[in-house]
Amino acid sequence: MRSLWKKIRHRLEWIGLIAAVKLIPLLPRQVCYRLALILGELMSILDRRGREVALSNLEVAFGDRFTPDEREQIARESFQQFARTMLDLLWSPRLTAENFREYIELENFEEAQRHGPERSILIACYHYSNFEWLSLACGYLGLTGTIIMQQFKNSLLDSFFKKLREQSGHQLVPREGGIMRLYKVLRRGGRTALLVDLTVPPSQGAVVIECFGLKTCVTSAHAWLHEHTGVAVVPAHCEPLADGRYRIVFHRKIDVVEGMTHQQVAQACWNSFEPYVRKNPAPWLWMYKHWRYKPADAQRPYPFYANVAPQFEKLLKR
Repeated sequence: MRSLWKKIRHRLEWIGLIAAVKLIPLLPRQVCYRLALILGELMSILDRRGREVALSNLEVAFGDRFTPDEREQIARESFQQFARTMLDLLWSPRLTAENFREYIELENFEEAQRHGPERSILIACYHYSNFEWLSLACGYLGLTGTIIMQQFKNSLLDSFFKKLREQSGHQLVPREGGIMRLYKVLRRGGRTALLVDLTVPPSQGAVVIECFGLKTCVTSAHAWLHEHTGVAVVPAHCEPLADGRYRIVFHRKIDVVEGMTHQQVAQACWNSFEPYVRKNPAPWLWMYKHWRYKPADAQRPYPFYANVAPQFEKLLKR
């Protein structure tokens, strides 16, 4: 019975996505923007578990900097930012190489130009504001690359999102064997981008960094790729503007000195980004479980969902 319901649900999701892919691009830009705000607010009400995670994350990250009401407001805005990102991806067939600058402005693009498009580059990205349009804009700017595709539990949806994410010239490849594929691309002088702020299990090539003073377990793939190819690592993020537009900010290249560990490279990437989140927290994905693991001897509170894990303890001691 459960298997039958799963098939029905996946089919309904597929039908809904077909309708959205056809209808959303027909909307005027401001209507899409307003609709995303409404849907995001509804999500913050209906997704009680996600809101609970967001509030717990904000409390441990910022302590008493924000009141409970302010944390509620930031969590609600975080849902709205995510809804904007998803609806804007569905609206993105309206973006072209000729018009995308009407909706997206650039800051410090010279840093990326210094290492591309002629040269190989790895852009380290974050789930902050419209990370989907950051990727599309890089394609239109000539920084097309090979990117690992995050596959959905409902495989019927994969082809739709693959097409949307490839429309500015990127090539998406499956997750399985993806890092070796990126290694070969970079060795040939190609380009790639990685989202580097997600928690990964300690057994999956992870390193431990400090994020808001708390230990978290993140990928070391960008550090490994730099070590083995010499590729320049340039962090970048997207931030919302008041009128429904966006700004893409390219950070300074990570100055990797000889002998830096994977952990130090990953920490340097995060350190370039954290000040932006501290200044404007709402666009980050606060409903995500950023701190799934905690030290056995933690000196400060962790979110309610965090657990002690033996493999995480081993990473901490390295």
